Amino acid sequence: MQKKPDFSHRILKILSEKPAVSLAELTERVNESKYDHKPVYALTRSLKGLKEAGFVESRSSGQNDYARLTKSGRVKANSAKLVARSSLVSSSWDGKWRIILLDLPENRKSERESLRYLLKKAGFVCLKNSAWISPYPFEHLFGNIKKDLGLSTEMIIVVTSDVDDETKKVLFEMFGK
Repeated sequence: MQKKPDFSHRILKILSEKPAVSLAELTERVNESKYDHKPVYALTRSLKGLKEAGFVESRSSGQNDYARLTKSGRVKANSAKLVARSSLVSSSWDGKWRIILLDLPENRKSERESLRYLLKKAGFVCLKNSAWISPYPFEHLFGNIKKDLGLSTEMIIVVTSDVDDETKKVLFEMFGK
């Protein structure tokens, strides 16, 4: 028996590649799947669910209708990338530590919680309240998140091989390096 397609994840993935995608292109790309049937209803339903959840918004240019990710949709799409962590990200240590300093005010608590969730999923460990560290090379993903969410001063990403000896011992114990 063939597994039902998960259109929501496919839609999020497609929308994360461009600022906006026409509904015609979105339908065409979603239907380029490995499934024999092309259930338009399931696609429409998934898109409606993503809109109601606040992950996708619709725009119209008069000639075409477009869909695009909201800020929370970008977080959701990036989270999906982390869940589907593939061999594209090396699991062998390159000798560098990735440190992310995160400082979001209380009025942006939901964004802060979403970012903490993503950091944990990416294998980062919280050293102090707003300092996260990892040996895994996710700095480009978090650089994109920083840009997408407009966190130019709220997030600082540091990649370094220089860490003091005491901290290095603690980190080696934490990450088994």
